[in-house]
Amino acid sequence: MSAHPANNPLQPGDQAPNVVFDAISREGKIALDDFRGRSPLLVGLFRGLHCPFCRRHVAALAQLNPALREKGVQTLAVVNTPVERARLYFRFHPIAGLLAASDPARASHRAFGLPIIEFTENETDWPTKVGMDAVMEMRVDLPGELPEPMNPPAAGDLLAEKDPYEIKDADKQVSLANHLQLLGHFLLDREGVVRWSFTEVEENGRNLCRALNPEELMSAASHVAH
Repeated sequence: MSAHPANNPLQPGDQAPNVVFDAISREGKIALDDFRGRSPLLVGLFRGLHCPFCRRHVAALAQLNPALREKGVQTLAVVNTPVERARLYFRFHPIAGLLAASDPARASHRAFGLPIIEFTENETDWPTKVGMDAVMEMRVDLPGELPEPMNPPAAGDLLAEKDPYEIKDADKQVSLANHLQLLGHFLLDREGVVRWSFTEVEENGRNLCRALNPEELMSAASHVAH
């Protein structure tokens, strides 16, 4: 498996790589090639479950899963959390019907071209570096979760306070000091070709910590399913 060029996520028309994961929601392995020739697949590549945004994004994906399955689209959520730690989390926060996998080495993120961004004091060269001055100008809007649009650090702190998630050594092992793994969603057709994507790389940082647009996703899924 070769990684896609860094900072240049796979685009519609690109062939997705095969990546093999440890399954979280069942025993054994999951490979992207398992779906090739069988069904379209939505791959959600997240940070670890220590990220309060990602916990919510995974839960949102689980809510969309039944509608996607009606269109014949399978869904796979990939988190950087080590598999045993992730299994413990999902034991208490079930995601019925959603296939989940562990990738603490971030092999899938590299393979799909999702970069790790460095936080600096005031130097921004998106998507390799972002200054904290720019981060503080960004706004995340999560109606029902946040009282108002907030900058990502403040929003993350508030969401973390609302969750009973205790950071353990397994979480610290995959945390990146002064860096952040950017995430993305990729909708693959039956042949493993990307047909739609939504990543934090796009929009020069305005997508940072944002959830995907369900209407856009379902529209793309309708086209891929036929």
